[in-house]
Amino acid sequence: MGGLIRFGTDGWRARCDGAFTEDNVIRVADAVASLWARSNPGAIVYIGFDTRPEAGRFAGLAARVIAGHGLVAMLSDRFVPTPALSWSIAHDPRACGGIIVTGSHHPSDYLGMKFRVADGGAASSDFMDEIEDAIDPDPTEVRGPVKLIDFATPYFDALVSLVDGDAIARAHMHVVYDSMYGSGRGSMTAVLGALGVTVTEIHGTDDEGVADMRPEPIEPWVDECEQAVVECGACCGLISDGDADRLGAVDEHGTYVNSHKLLSLILWHLVENRGLSGRVVLGAASSLLTRRLARSLDCKYVIKPVGFKHICEEMRKGGVLLGGEEAGGFGMPDHFPERDGLLMILLLCEMMAVSGKTLGQLVEELEAEFGKTWYARRDIRMQNENVEMLRTMLPGMNPRTVGGKKPERVSHADGLRLEFADESWLLLRPSGTEPLVRIYAEAFTLEQRDELLEAGGQIARLEEEAFV
Repeated sequence: MGGLIRFGTDGWRARCDGAFTEDNVIRVADAVASLWARSNPGAIVYIGFDTRPEAGRFAGLAARVIAGHGLVAMLSDRFVPTPALSWSIAHDPRACGGIIVTGSHHPSDYLGMKFRVADGGAASSDFMDEIEDAIDPDPTEVRGPVKLIDFATPYFDALVSLVDGDAIARAHMHVVYDSMYGSGRGSMTAVLGALGVTVTEIHGTDDEGVADMRPEPIEPWVDECEQAVVECGACCGLISDGDADRLGAVDEHGTYVNSHKLLSLILWHLVENRGLSGRVVLGAASSLLTRRLARSLDCKYVIKPVGFKHICEEMRKGGVLLGGEEAGGFGMPDHFPERDGLLMILLLCEMMAVSGKTLGQLVEELEAEFGKTWYARRDIRMQNENVEMLRTMLPGMNPRTVGGKKPERVSHADGLRLEFADESWLLLRPSGTEPLVRIYAEAFTLEQRDELLEAGGQIARLEEEAFV
C-alpha cells in the first residue's frame, strides 16, 4: 500500500530517490483520470514532460493509466515547456485537462506532476482536494493505448505570431538565452533566431553542471548568464526556469533585473506601445513599483494571495490584461490564464525593439519616473511545529512598531502585511509547502529594507523585542 500523498500549489512533487515512484505516479494519474472520466467521458488529456532523466518514462506511464479510463491520452513526442501544454489544452475544445511531469524550478533530484484544466489554467484548490481524496492506496493495473503527438511546434508557431517580428528583426539584437537545462532549450533559441535575433544559448545541453543547477531564474543561479552577457557583448540575458513558465533577465551590464521590474516593463509596453488596457492582478508580495505604474496607466489592480492559482482565478473573471507574481511567473489571459515565461521573453524583445533602448536603459527610465526601491525576500527555515504555531498566531498580530516604524495599515489576508507611511512594507507568510517562513520587504533605502527584514525575522521567531 502506498503512503499519503499531499499536493502543493500546482500539483505534487517529491524527491526522485524518495516518494516519486512508479506506484505513486500511477496512483496520482489514476485519481485525476477517474475524476476527468466521470465529468468528461472520452475527452482528450494532454501529457507532457521536461528534460529531467526519467520524466519521459513517468509521463508515458501516467498517459497509459489515463487512457485506461477511456480518455484519449495525447502524449508529447518530446520534452515540452509547461506553457505548451497549457496552450494546447486551451486551444482544443475536446480537451478536459492535462498533466506535465516536471521538476520545474526545484533542484535536479526532484520531479513532480502539474495539473492543468480545460482552459489551460491551474486547477482549483477544490479540484486538488478531490484528487487527493480519490488517490487509491494501491496502484491500478488498468492501462490503455496512447497517441504520440507533437504539440510543441504549434505552440512555438503561435508565439511567433503574437509579437511584431518585423520590428524585432530590424533591431538586430544579440541576446544570451539561458534555458537552465530546462524545456525551453533549443526551441526558444530557434524561435528567437527565426525572428532575426542572434542568440548565444547557455545550459542548452546536459553536462556535469546539471546536478548543481537549481533552475530558478534568480540569483545566484543566474551568475553564469550575467558573465555570458558581458563576455558576448549582448544587449541582455533572457532566462527561463526548468519548465519555462517563469522568466528572469540580465541587462547589458550583466546586472540581474528582478521580476518586479520585468513585470512593470511588460505592463508599460502592453499599455503604452500596444495600446492595450485592462485590470492587473498582482500577488501580495508584489512591488510598490508595479502598483505605482498601474495607477499611472489608469489600470485598476487587484491584490491576491501569493500563488499563481489565485491570480488565475481572478483572470477567469474577465477584463484582465496581465497577471504576475514575485516568483517571475506572468500571464496574459487572452493567451491562456496561466504563466508563460517564453511569451514574456518575446515581449521584452519586442519592447526593446520598438523603443530602440536596451534593457538597462528601460529599467533606468522606469525608476526615474516611478522611483527606485529596494526589495528582497528572506526565507527562514524552522521546525514544522514552530511554523504552525506562527501560522496560528499571525491573524492576531498587530505590532505597534516594526523596525522603529509605526504601521499605517495591517492586513492578515495572506500572512501578516504591514504598510508604513512612506509606502515601505513588510510581509510575513508561512510557506504552504515547506517548513519555512518567507519574509518580504521593500523600502527606499537598502538600510531601511534590511531593518524591516531583520524585524520580520524577529517576529517569525517570536522574539520579545519584536513586540515592544
